[in-house]
Amino acid sequence: MSTTDTDDGTVLLNERTGRYWQLNNTGAHVLRELLDGHQPAAIATGLANRYGIDSQQAERDVSAVIERLRGSELVIS
Repeated sequence: MSTTDTDDGTVLLNERTGRYWQLNNTGAHVLRELLDGHQPAAIATGLANRYGIDSQQAERDVSAVIERLRGSELVIS
């Protein structure tokens, strides 16, 4: 996977398939945190604090980003 940051988030290239994906700033933040070894629950807590949103909503949002990354085969596990 190759990544390039943009003003609106991050563009990802799946080097195996040649497909591009775009993440908004929040999705890009989640991806960076995952790549840095942070657990989804900790990422969700950080998002809830950062944006003043309900922790359950933040957990759902992080889970949704992870599932889309898995579905596109950009992350595994």
